[in-house]
Amino acid sequence: MTDVNFERVAELVGLGLERREARWLVEEFAVPGDAGLSVGLRRAAQRRLEGEPLQYVIGHWPFRSLDLDVDERVLVPRPETEELVDVALGELLASGSLSPLVLDLGCGSGAIGLAVLEELRRRAVDATLVAVDVSPDALAVARANARKHELGAVSFVESSWFDQLDPAMRGVVDLIVANPPYVGQSEWADLDPVLAYEPRGALVSPDEDGVAGFSDLARIVRGANEWLRPGGSLVLEHGHAHRPALVSLASERGYVDVRGFDDLGGHPRILVARRRA
Repeated sequence: MTDVNFERVAELVGLGLERREARWLVEEFAVPGDAGLSVGLRRAAQRRLEGEPLQYVIGHWPFRSLDLDVDERVLVPRPETEELVDVALGELLASGSLSPLVLDLGCGSGAIGLAVLEELRRRAVDATLVAVDVSPDALAVARANARKHELGAVSFVESSWFDQLDPAMRGVVDLIVANPPYVGQSEWADLDPVLAYEPRGALVSPDEDGVAGFSDLARIVRGANEWLRPGGSLVLEHGHAHRPALVSLASERGYVDVRGFDDLGGHPRILVARRRA
């Protein structure tokens, strides 16, 4: 970092930014040859100081091997969801399929499905992705990210979960992966205020069966068996308190090999269930 950039970082820190974030903003927005803070850099710093997520201020963020464009139309990609991709890839690679069909429900920015597609491509696995979201704005972001990374084997469907899917997909999907809304309405007020900048519909789900934020998770578990091929896998991100209810529901619905995975923080985070072969 040049002396000029050190000075810029120091000035932003003086305004109240954390040094690491100040450095990222300088690297993104500083104008070469300008000894001070440019208009764009000042505006970016002000947005962050007002509480807007850093990822939205910068406009893109790394997720596994991808650099994803993100803004207020989609959730910020998070490390816990990168772990979901690990589990999803493990299920697909264990299946041995050389041309799997992957369904990413509630795709948002496309982070999960596109990461799976890209990492399978690197393994010479010719996968096809169907990315689904109820939000046309989110789908626009996902399409842009697919183009950015030259991932062509993907189609986009505006749908509330399974409602508008092509019936020809019934019983042939190798993997259904999802990070659906799972925050309960009663839990919302206690969360980090920065989440208020993110699309609430992608975070908050109605309660069901006395479990906060369980409705969308339950809907996916109930519907996925119809679309998975025999032996196909459902991989689902969930909240800390959801594992018992999800394991019980999956077992009731006839899934086999039902398993739970903790995230790196030691919290229950991922459900895996397979359609009976």
